[in-house]
Amino acid sequence: MTSHSLSTARGVLADIAAAPALRTTALLALCAAYIQGPLTKITDFNGALAEMDHFGLHPAAFFAVTVIVFELTASTMVVSGLLRWAGALSLACFTIIATFIALRFWEMAPGMERMMATNAFFEHLGLAGAFILVAAYDLTKGAGK
Repeated sequence: MTSHSLSTARGVLADIAAAPALRTTALLALCAAYIQGPLTKITDFNGALAEMDHFGLHPAAFFAVTVIVFELTASTMVVSGLLRWAGALSLACFTIIATFIALRFWEMAPGMERMMATNAFFEHLGLAGAFILVAAYDLTKGAGK
């Protein structure tokens, strides 16, 4: 490829990546677990209570409702752009805290369950990193977009 064709391809890709529909779709994908999770908790509140009990969060009903409201509110902020940076940083912090509560692979015996928890732990760290990048972009270049 010539430098002109690379420049043209880069321009086309930049236009696609910057398209509002793709940006909204990407933000929805980033928040998907924080939308699906609360909806599942709402439709199976007893399951949500059992989850809170499992992780030692008491009173379970308080934590379940708080998590539902928090995840839906922060996701709405990220997708809508209303204080996107605050929603993204909140979800990054929440993800890191929840990861250290729920995916303590270092306490597990070697085997498949530990390997899956290890992978999920580091995937969640990556997800938190993505939220931090969204916040940084919003604070520096993308505010109001």
